[in-house]
Order: sequence, then C-alpha cells, then structure tokens
Amino acid sequence: MAFAPYAIDMHVHLPTVSFLDSAIRPFREPAEKFFRRKVPITRMDDVAKHYEKLDVVGVLLAWDAETATGLPPLTNDEIAGIVAEFPGRFIGFASVDPWKGKRAVAEIERAVRELGLKGAKFHPGIQAFYPNDPRFSELFAKVAELGVPALFHTGTNGLGAGVRGGMGIRLDYTRPIYLDHLAAEFPELTIVGAHPAWPWHEEMLAIIGHKANVFMDLSGWLPKYIPEAVMNEARKRLSDRILFGSDYPFILPERWLEDFDALEGFTPEVKRKLLHDNAAALLGLP
Repeated sequence: MAFAPYAIDMHVHLPTVSFLDSAIRPFREPAEKFFRRKVPITRMDDVAKHYEKLDVVGVLLAWDAETATGLPPLTNDEIAGIVAEFPGRFIGFASVDPWKGKRAVAEIERAVRELGLKGAKFHPGIQAFYPNDPRFSELFAKVAELGVPALFHTGTNGLGAGVRGGMGIRLDYTRPIYLDHLAAEFPELTIVGAHPAWPWHEEMLAIIGHKANVFMDLSGWLPKYIPEAVMNEARKRLSDRILFGSDYPFILPERWLEDFDALEGFTPEVKRKLLHDNAAALLGLP
C-alpha cells in the first residue's frame, strides 16, 4: 500500500445483491430494524469513492453459511475481484463454511495463496458451530499455518434480532470464551473478536488481556453505546489490542468516526492506534 490511510475499517460487508439479497436475504429486514437503517443496494465503485473520500481502507468480508442457512455464499472470488479492481482501497477476508470439512480447508488455502486474501471471517452464530469444537481443528490449524488473522463474530446479533426464536440463531455460539479455548490450542493463530461482545464484553476483555494472540474490533456499535468497561480499556491498558470497525453498510464509517471523535479521554496516540496502527500491524501493512 503506497500511503498511510487515516483509518482501517476492519469490518465491512458488501451492500450488494450478492450479500443483502442473497447470502443474508431473510435476515436483512430484521438487521435493518435492529440498526434502524434501511440499507440500499450500492455499487462497489460508489463504496470505493465513499471510502476514498474518508481516507479509510476497508476490510471486505466474504460470507459462507450455506450448510446452516441453505443460502448461497458471497464468494471469495467476488471479494478478491473487488480488491483487485480498487487497489489500495480495500483488503479482502475470505469466508469458508466450517461444516464443509476438507473442502473448507482447501478453500481457505486457495483464497489466501491464490486469491491473495488477507484473513478469514467466521460467524459462529449464523454458521451454527462452536469455534472450539475439535471437528474444526484442521481448519483452524490451516488458517494458523497460512499466517492470516481469523475474525469471529462475538456477542449479540443483529441478524434475526426481534423475531420469535431469533430465526433459529443461538447466541451461545458467539460467546468469546470459546475463542479463548481456540487461542490456547493454537497460540500461533491470530484471533479477532468482532464487535464489543456484549453481553460478554468483560469476558472478551479478560481474554485479550490474557492471550497475546487475541484482539477485538468495535464494529456494530456506535462508540457512545459501547460499554464503558470496553472504552476504558481501549483508552489505556488494552489500547494495543482494540481495533476500529464500522459494520458497514449497517453503520456508516463516518458516523462511527464522528461519534468516536466526540468521546473524551483518548490521546492522539491512542486514537491513532485504534483507528490505524493496530490494524496495520495485524495485517502486516507498512
């Protein structure tokens, strides 16, 4: 990357038909109600212009929960194509469905080695699996071998929120403690817990304070709503371990950044860490 962006947004979904009207189609409306924002289908060239105007690099997330949901994936090839089309603006994270076994292991290797994607994204709640289940150890061993970070949804879920039965999504899958098990088993695996992990945010803080290979991003919540315990640690003790993420298109990055700027107690050095430097180090950027 030829420049140092103002920020790196670690959590960007595609506002495209392939994601909103395909990969998460039945979950889209409950998510829009949860975030109180009607999300329009948007062309990726417009997204690129949006992020360029903000001087933000976006980490684009693929999505494959086909076994649990029966819905088609948002493919790793699509993500890689967008990254190639807008050089320097986006970074791509692959997704594989853990229930696909050997195919998932082969696909994550292809996505990283051949497509050039820089991480792996998992959503235990939607994919319906426990990260510490031994049946998936081969997959996480492969991610560790590839040397890329693995991003996991943690905490409550906007998908299925407010619907009877939560559309079958079980929140227990997304408790951070299962990532603690994974981090202990694979100390060479870099793990990022996505979102503030509420209502288990203190559990998540304990894990990132204990395991040097675990981080968290702050996506999915405007900073003024993030539990104070999380923000207190972000200001001081754990400022090296916490990352900016928006959860675009459900939360716009400029809205998140404006809200963050209004908070007190963050020094310019700590802001730089949270918005850029921690993610740059994690992703191996200059």
